[in-house]
Amino acid sequence: MGSADDAPPEIAEKVRTALRTVTDPELGINIVDLGLVYDVEVEEGEAKVTMTLTSPGCPAGGQILGGAKDAAESVDGVEEAVVSLVWKPFWTPERIDPAVRAMMGF
Repeated sequence: MGSADDAPPEIAEKVRTALRTVTDPELGINIVDLGLVYDVEVEEGEAKVTMTLTSPGCPAGGQILGGAKDAAESVDGVEEAVVSLVWKPFWTPERIDPAVRAMMGF
């Protein structure tokens, strides 16, 4: 996770916490614990979230990306959020939080 010099690092952490309210509707697990969020930066009121999906054909992709934008913009100190979807590195189950992965049986 990164943060710009002019934004307190706790704002980026608050954005990451807010992103935990966004769940993958197929798995019922939040996008942070799933390892879908790669980076969060906040600079001059703009949150930049870099993330992926579990697969390029994810039917809930639009819902998840929209939820991420809304969650980031709900944080005090964030005026606008830009969510960037990337495919490298490609998501694998190893990116899931270890405790959640164990609960899922991976």
